[in-house]
Amino acid sequence: MRMTRVMVPLAAAILLAGCASQSPYGGQNNGGQTQRSKTGVGTGIGAVVGAAAGALSGDGSTSRRDRALIGAAVGAAAGAGVGAYMDRQENQLREGLQGSRIEVDRRGDDIVLNMPSSVTFGFDSAQLTGQAQSALNEVSNVLRQYTDTRVNIAGHTDSTGDANYNQQLSERRAQSVGNYLGQSGVSSSRLNPVGYGESQPVASNNSDAGRAQNRRVEITLTPTGNAGNGQRQGQGQGQPRY
Repeated sequence: MRMTRVMVPLAAAILLAGCASQSPYGGQNNGGQTQRSKTGVGTGIGAVVGAAAGALSGDGSTSRRDRALIGAAVGAAAGAGVGAYMDRQENQLREGLQGSRIEVDRRGDDIVLNMPSSVTFGFDSAQLTGQAQSALNEVSNVLRQYTDTRVNIAGHTDSTGDANYNQQLSERRAQSVGNYLGQSGVSSSRLNPVGYGESQPVASNNSDAGRAQNRRVEITLTPTGNAGNGQRQGQGQGQPRY
């Protein structure tokens, strides 16, 4: 009970501060609303986790309350570092992909790039269009600067035609995107291309508009355990690691 009285107000204060934090980049999301910084949210989550871990640690020489406060401070710093690291990537991607029709969506600490087939591939093809290559050049430029992110590449199709063929087509399209990023200098160890065929629709396949939404490649950028450490990337300190 005593531990709860310490953690709840601490976590609530940090979370409220984080949610009210305005992004320093002034970007906008796809709906035109002001983009909020995710750094503050990461700070709050890190504080909660750190406080819980701190309370359970120690040899008895430090009070549980003090250990919780120390753990919260450490956790908050780690959460803020990851959030700021992903904030910078998101901002650069939004700027570089303006006008490309590729959507940039922030989901917690992940960044999702939704590439519709009308931009990336011709009909029944896994060969990247010139427009797609131009957009992926912008993506690879950011990825080379921010090396502590995993790059998951998911290919998707609509339900038209044979399911096995659609599965193979989605795999070939995901691999084409992965190959292009690899040839552009992104380490292959970071790339994970996977095809899902028609198994993960985001809209109904009963209309042309819905099927068009389902034909897509999604690139999801996820921070690794090293993300944000030292605040190296995006600030001109050191060279990208390949």
